[in-house]
Amino acid sequence: MVDGIGATAYQGSMSELEKTAACLEALGNVTRLEIYRLLVRAGEGGMPVGHIQKALEVPASTLSHHLKHLELVGLVKRNRTGTTHHCVAWYGMMDDVLGYLTRECCADAPVVSNDLKSAATND
Repeated sequence: MVDGIGATAYQGSMSELEKTAACLEALGNVTRLEIYRLLVRAGEGGMPVGHIQKALEVPASTLSHHLKHLELVGLVKRNRTGTTHHCVAWYGMMDDVLGYLTRECCADAPVVSNDLKSAATND
């Protein structure tokens, strides 16, 4: 799904289902999940790219590739201060993904009447 267009344009034309699938696909890679986990743990201050690279012991080109995937789906934002690139987990997108997965929890589950509940507990 990575095609070189910006995350905003990329996400703007997608449904909620497609956005969620794209995020889960990006997180389905072990290295990207490790990166994202580090950034989530770092909090709103995020982490410089160099610290991510050192923590995960991955080559710079590999890290750049994986960060681009996370940026394209909107899970990570990258800022530049001087010569330092700083990455932050985008909690809004994380909340959207988790909300999508849990919003309709048990919506299609059969309703169990009180008579059935008490019969089940008496067995």
